[in-house]
Amino acid sequence: MNRITRATRTTRTTRITRIAAGAAGAVALLGAPLPAAAAGQETATVTTCGHSGLQAGLSTRVCADVTGDAVVLYGLIGLAGPPSPGTPWPPAPQALVTRLSADLAGVGPLGAVAGRTEFRVSTVRVDGVGATVPCGSVVHASFSVEGSLRGPAPVTLELPVGC
Repeated sequence: MNRITRATRTTRTTRITRIAAGAAGAVALLGAPLPAAAAGQETATVTTCGHSGLQAGLSTRVCADVTGDAVVLYGLIGLAGPPSPGTPWPPAPQALVTRLSADLAGVGPLGAVAGRTEFRVSTVRVDGVGATVPCGSVVHASFSVEGSLRGPAPVTLELPVGC
């Protein structure tokens, strides 16, 4: 019986030692500061859109995704509202001319794109301007859509980039 009692004590001591070592390791990990590289890697993207407008009979907006000092600008084209009674559904596709431009206040242009797109029913995203800008600067963006029967009425966005 003596052997069994010693073996049981040794097993208990080993278990207690393992638990204590694990607890000490957990306390050390929880108290350690995060490395700077890991903390700096997770930067949230913030999306900001300007007011919507009506162009070519459609609802349009210009938006920006900002991640730190990186800015990506794009235009959105969608339905202006529900169809009028008696309107054929789905509506006929519309050929559109789009223009997206941006500049940095007091500095100069960031870029511009022009192109053609076809609008059917689903929202269309028009990409094309992106840049890295200094923190604290202001980005001005403009998005216009022109249809065969209606001219453009650009929508704008003025965005301070805080980083």
